[in-house]
Amino acid sequence: MSDIINGLGRTSAFGALGLVLLILGIVLVDVLTPGALRKQIWEERNRNAALQLSSALLGVGGIVFTSIWTTYDDFGKGLLNTAAFGLLGLILMGLAFLVLDLFTPGKLGAIVVDPEPHPAVWVTASCNLAVAAVVAASIS
Repeated sequence: MSDIINGLGRTSAFGALGLVLLILGIVLVDVLTPGALRKQIWEERNRNAALQLSSALLGVGGIVFTSIWTTYDDFGKGLLNTAAFGLLGLILMGLAFLVLDLFTPGKLGAIVVDPEPHPAVWVTASCNLAVAAVVAASIS
């Protein structure tokens, strides 16, 4: 019975940390794109913005999953790894967005919130997932 209670406690802690990282991912995408992201997705049904946010959330989820998976036996290390690699992943995804914006025509933030579907958003979303995969692969 204590194993179950211990597991529930660990799961709650990792879950809370994961939620914080996901919220930070939402904030990051909101900061990098003009206008209110919430309005863009839920009111205006902007597919570009939804794809951009979804890729960031999937990326963060992959990093959190990998961190927990590789360090679960050491709870303290697992929490620290999850926080550190999750934050690093968010920083790198934000930097990748800015670099991609620098080397491509137009303003990427404006493209993301444009109501007309744009293939550049798929590139940006793929970049989020690629960056997250690199971070996840580096976790040991």
